[in-house]
Amino acid sequence: MTALPFTKMHGLGNDYIYIDGFVNQVDDPASLAREVSDRHRGIGSDGLILVMPPDRGIDAHVRMRMFNADGSESGMCGNGVRCVCKFVIDRGLACANPLRVQTGRGVLSLAWTVGSDDLVGSVRVDMGAPILASALIPALFAGLDPSAPVVRHAGLARALRDAVGHERWGAIEPVATLVSMGNPHLVLWCPSVASIDLAEVGPVLERHAAFPARINAHVVEVVDRGRVRMRTWERGSGITQACGTGACAVAVAGALEGRTGDSMHAELLGGALALEWSGGESSVFMTGPATTVFEGSWQPSCAVVRS
Repeated sequence: MTALPFTKMHGLGNDYIYIDGFVNQVDDPASLAREVSDRHRGIGSDGLILVMPPDRGIDAHVRMRMFNADGSESGMCGNGVRCVCKFVIDRGLACANPLRVQTGRGVLSLAWTVGSDDLVGSVRVDMGAPILASALIPALFAGLDPSAPVVRHAGLARALRDAVGHERWGAIEPVATLVSMGNPHLVLWCPSVASIDLAEVGPVLERHAAFPARINAHVVEVVDRGRVRMRTWERGSGITQACGTGACAVAVAGALEGRTGDSMHAELLGGALALEWSGGESSVFMTGPATTVFEGSWQPSCAVVRS
């Protein structure tokens, strides 16, 4: 069986295994994602990302497919797409600036800058406009208008609190805001993110019946109008060091609720991201680093790869 070349990369500690899909075809990416993501018996990561040629007729330089550690496919990953840009530019697969990347969210534009090593160091991503209609999150809960945003919703928050348990819910405010950035996000606010046992709360929120496609859950603490601290439970991966789309969702939720301004920094376990959103149908912009960890080759346990 052919060994599979890979690159491990991370954006603020949100780490993925990257495969050059221009050279290798992965027939069963879900199985490969589960195998390589195992932190004890695999390479260790939050998931798998395939960097591929764009689909015919799509005006993009490359395509990205992203799989969580449990093998489920997600439409978008903010930290992952920044690393796709670094992967592509550093290897000479494309040289455009901005780089256009086909994702499950559509084609995104990424402007990159190089560091002192002449390799891509920072990437600013046009993440597109947030999706706010409850039917498109998707969220199913009594009384929700399918075409309307879910902002500071007390009834949904009470249902989530009842499912989690009042003691574990702790100091989380009894309001919930939902935002999709091509994948679904639940934003909850609290005085201190350190006081919330996310390992206990996260799995219940992710799989609550209100979210038929599951959901990424974030607890957020406002430091001031330009800075928040957040912790993330990602569907299919659990607690992660950072979540780029989640940080974008928090920026949108903060602005909608009047807690933050048009621009802010989100402090995650792995570091900080800069976010900008001017409201309405305007795009959310996310700026942050992309880092290569190491390269190697992996011998899959099953025939999932063809060169």
